[in-house]
Amino acid sequence: MRPTGWRVLRADWRLLAFGLLVAFASSAGQTYFVSLFSQQFRDAFDLGHAGFGAVYSAATLASGFLLIWAGGLIDRIDLRLFAAAVLAGLALAATGAALAAGPVTLGLAIFLLRFFGQGLASHTAVTATARYADPSVRGKAVSVATLGFPAGEALCPVLVVAAIAAFGWRETYGGTALVVAVLILPAALALLATHGRRHAALLHRTGGDGTDAMRQWTRGEVVRDRVFHRVLIAAMGPSFIVTGVLFHQVHLAEVKGWTLAAFAVGYVGYAACQVGAALVAGPVIDRIGARRTSRFYLAPLGLGLLVLATFDPVWSGYLFLMAAGTTAGFSSTLLGTLWAELYGVRHLGAIRALVTACSVVASALSPVLLGVLLDGGVSIEAIAVGCAIYLAAGVAILARLFSPGGAGMTGT
Repeated sequence: MRPTGWRVLRADWRLLAFGLLVAFASSAGQTYFVSLFSQQFRDAFDLGHAGFGAVYSAATLASGFLLIWAGGLIDRIDLRLFAAAVLAGLALAATGAALAAGPVTLGLAIFLLRFFGQGLASHTAVTATARYADPSVRGKAVSVATLGFPAGEALCPVLVVAAIAAFGWRETYGGTALVVAVLILPAALALLATHGRRHAALLHRTGGDGTDAMRQWTRGEVVRDRVFHRVLIAAMGPSFIVTGVLFHQVHLAEVKGWTLAAFAVGYVGYAACQVGAALVAGPVIDRIGARRTSRFYLAPLGLGLLVLATFDPVWSGYLFLMAAGTTAGFSSTLLGTLWAELYGVRHLGAIRALVTACSVVASALSPVLLGVLLDGGVSIEAIAVGCAIYLAAGVAILARLFSPGGAGMTGT
């Protein structure tokens, strides 16, 4: 009798551990990590909120456009070689941040951090897991692998704040490079030791002579699909909003009267809710499908923004982070499986590269746009309300699209 459920996952624990580890490694290029150095960057290179936001956004935008090409390579290059290049590039990027001598070199370092960290490391972790996991437990598999994201969010802010205070910001990023190169890279390659057999099984399943008869869409076909456009409008909201708010977390803490250290504690709640949501999302997706699950995942973030806009005590920041973590937990699992459910896995790397690039572009625009609004006197509360309205529209789009009889349920 064929094993089912969590037993299938235990049989391929190396794939799950690889996804989790690379997801954790992406922390070095994520906004919540880089923004913890924002005060030091602005002081060292004489940049204002808008100036640093422009540098960050330009670097992120460039990485997003490059990702459209580079992310698709995971469909054609052996995963072991691809993962090694990504992690080596991330270590180089962290070294560049530690050695930055001015706005130009800082911008180059941030570009590499965003490209190899937020972009390719995240892309590798989710794409590899969604592609190679057994289709019957794809949701659970992605939910386990994406636990690497909240693990980083829970551990890194507290450790980084303490390390900057104890050793300095340059030494902290240098230490990050060392951890990626000496610990994470060799461990990731060890976990892929049996990858050849896994890849052969995938080719059999999706090559027309296996059990998966689903149509395997190319990226060009997906780009022309109306359902894809509508989902993308809704799905980009969290990337734009959370990146923008957390990028300006130092300013948020100042205007609310919090210390940065006190607010950083809230990332534990963010991570806990992200873990809980991810673990719930996996079984739910395997039971009812990613399309139906997508209809409600934006709501927690919208409610958290309204709390942030209404209240000033530090607990409002914690509730916002918890709400954002809930949406992030569902999002990381959901968007890792939704594209496979809609379009198949044969060209999943190219499809997810396009989606990830769109997310990167959204996250590139938000720091500078919110920085301009803040410098122009718009309150963080007003910004939060505007973002909540956008998410309400996204909920409406997904509810209509994936309700019974909707375009996303009846075919595209």
